[in-house]
Amino acid sequence: MTTEANTDLAALDGLISHTTTQGVPTLYAPRPGEITAGLFFRVGRADETLATAGITHLVEHLALHRLGLSDLHYNGATSNTYTLFHVTGSEEEVVSYLNSVCAALRDLPLARLETEREILRTEAASRNGGPGSQLPLWRYGAQSYGLTSYNELGTWDLTADQIRHWAETRFTRDNAVLWLTSDRVPEGLDLTLPAGTRHPAPVATSALPTTPAYIHGDDGHVVFNAVLPRSTAAAVFADVLGRALFQDLRQEGGYSYSAEADYSPRDADWATLTAYADALPKKQDAVVGGFVDTLARLRAGRIEQSELDSARAKMLKMYDTPDLGAATVPSYALGLLLGHRILSPEQHRAELTAVTITDLRDVARAAWANGLLQVPGRGADWAGFTLAPQYSQDALTGTRHQSLEDDRVTLVIGAAGVSLITPGGPITVGYDSCAAMTTRPDGARSLTGRDGFCVSIEPTLYRGVTPERIATVDASVPPAAVVHMPARAPEQIPRPRKRTPAQDSPKKSTWAWTLALSVIGSLTAVWCLLAAIVTADEADAANPAWDAVVGVWGLALPLLLVTWKLHQARRRRRG
Repeated sequence: MTTEANTDLAALDGLISHTTTQGVPTLYAPRPGEITAGLFFRVGRADETLATAGITHLVEHLALHRLGLSDLHYNGATSNTYTLFHVTGSEEEVVSYLNSVCAALRDLPLARLETEREILRTEAASRNGGPGSQLPLWRYGAQSYGLTSYNELGTWDLTADQIRHWAETRFTRDNAVLWLTSDRVPEGLDLTLPAGTRHPAPVATSALPTTPAYIHGDDGHVVFNAVLPRSTAAAVFADVLGRALFQDLRQEGGYSYSAEADYSPRDADWATLTAYADALPKKQDAVVGGFVDTLARLRAGRIEQSELDSARAKMLKMYDTPDLGAATVPSYALGLLLGHRILSPEQHRAELTAVTITDLRDVARAAWANGLLQVPGRGADWAGFTLAPQYSQDALTGTRHQSLEDDRVTLVIGAAGVSLITPGGPITVGYDSCAAMTTRPDGARSLTGRDGFCVSIEPTLYRGVTPERIATVDASVPPAAVVHMPARAPEQIPRPRKRTPAQDSPKKSTWAWTLALSVIGSLTAVWCLLAAIVTADEADAANPAWDAVVGVWGLALPLLLVTWKLHQARRRRRG
C-alpha cells in the first residue's frame, strides 16, 4: 500500500517520484534493465559507544543471514551515520530481498549470534584501516565520529537482549528511506517494521583543544582533514585542492605518486575534507613542505580561474548522465534520511555557476583553521600547526604502583580514576569519563577515556596491584562501559621484560667510571716513576720530594672517587 509523500521533496518533481510504502518514505526513478534498490536506516557507528561498538554491524549481518548463498547481487553496509541494505536484480528478486531483510529485522536470528561475532572479528582482522584511519580518534576522541578508529569491542560482550532492543528502536519505519531505480513501487513489498522516531545524526565531539593541529603518523603518508559546513563551494574546493596537490607534488615536484582530495558529507550540516599524498622516506620532508605550500597558496587566494573552471565543469558533467533521476536517487534518499536540504538539478547548477575564487579562498582558510595534519618524521610546528595533546593535563592521587620494567613509570589507582605517570607526562582516565573498560579473568584491565587516552593495568607488570586494588576499579567504572573479554592463555599474559640498556645505565656507568679512573691512576703512577728517574739523574734537582707527593695523590684520588661511585650505585639499586 502506498500514500502520497512529504511535500519537502517537491523540488524533485519531474525527476524523481516520491511516496511512502507502509510508512517508509520511498523515492524512485526509472532506468532500463535490472532494478537496483536500497533501504537506508539512520543508524551507524557514530550512534554507538565504544563499549557497544559493532552492534549496528551485528544487526546488519543477522538481517542478511537468511538469504544464504545466492547469485543475487546484494550486500549491506554500515557507515558512521547510516546502514544500507542494497540489491540489484529482477523485480521479483528485489521484492524477495527487501521482504527478507525486513522480516529478519522484525525477528533477528539470534541463535546465529556467536557465529556472527566470530565473522565480524575475522573481518576486522583482515581490514586495513588506511593511512588516515587514526585521524577520527584524534579529532573526536573515543566517541561519536571517532569510533571508526577503534575495533568493534561490542562483538565480545553484547547480549541478545541488547541487540534485539537496538534493532527494535533504530531499524524502524520512521528511521528509514527506500529508493529504487524503477518507474513504480513493485507489488508485493512487505516493509512492515516497528514504529519509532527519526534519530538525528549524533552531535560531534572534540578532542582537539587547538587547531590547526598535527599528529605523527607512519612513514610514507601525509594526510590532512578538516570539518567544513556542507556547501557547493566546499565541494568545488575539494576538487581544486586535489588537482593542485597532483600538479605540485607529482607533476612538478616528482615527490608523490598519489596526491588527491575528497569531500564527504558527515551529517546534515557538515562535511569532511580529506587530502592525501604519499612519499618515499627520503622525500617525506619535501612532500610535507609542498603540501603546506599548496594549502598556503589557496588560502592566499592565488587560484587560477582555469582551476575553478575545470572543477566546475567536472561537477556539471554529472547532469549529462543518461537517466539522471536513477543516477541521483541514492544521494537524494540519503539527503532525505539525514535531513539535508534538497536541491533540484537546476538549483545545484545555479550554485555551481555562482562559485567564485573568493569563495574558494574562504573555504581554504576555514579548512586551515580547522585542520588536522598527519605527518611522518619531524613535526609541523614550523608551519603553524600545534602538536595534538600527547598527555593528560593532570595526574590523580591514589596508591602508587611502580613498573617492574621501568622505574620511571608509575601506575596510580585512585578513587576518581587511574593515571600512568611517565617521563613525558601523565595519562589519566577518570571513571566518570571512561568510554570502555575491558576486563580479563587474570585481573588485567584497560580503561579508555572519552578523550581517547588509555591506561592499561597489568597486575604482572606493576608492584602491589592486588585483587583488592582491581576491585576498587571494577566498582567505580559504570557497568555500561565494561566489556568482558575471554581468558588469555598463560603465555599471552605479559611478563616483565629484561631491563633495557638505558634503564641499566647506572650500573654500566659505574663500571665506566671505574675503568676510566683506574686508567688515570695508572698513567699517574707511570708519570711518577719517570719523574723519579729524571730526578735521580739530575744532581741539581731543587725539590725531589714534590714528585712523590704528586704521585701519592694521583693514585689515591682515583681510588677514592671509584669507592664513592660504587657506594652511590649500590644506594640507587636498593632504592
